[in-house]
Amino acid sequence: MTAIFKFDGLLLILLLLICTSTYIRAQFPTLLDKNKHGFLGAFWKLARIGERLSPYVALACIVMAIKTLVH
Repeated sequence: MTAIFKFDGLLLILLLLICTSTYIRAQFPTLLDKNKHGFLGAFWKLARIGERLSPYVALACIVMAIKTLVH
């Protein structure tokens, strides 16, 4: 629960959600495409962010991994 209150933890959780949603949409596209509204619509939006901004998301994941290893 304390990860939500730290910016690094919040960013890590957001990156993990983006990467997971993008992977799930790549494997099972109908699972997220039929739920574009409501609570599951947030995961569809995260998947779209992961697809469109994939180089930046990958760079952010690498930076967070290095930061986690160094820390």
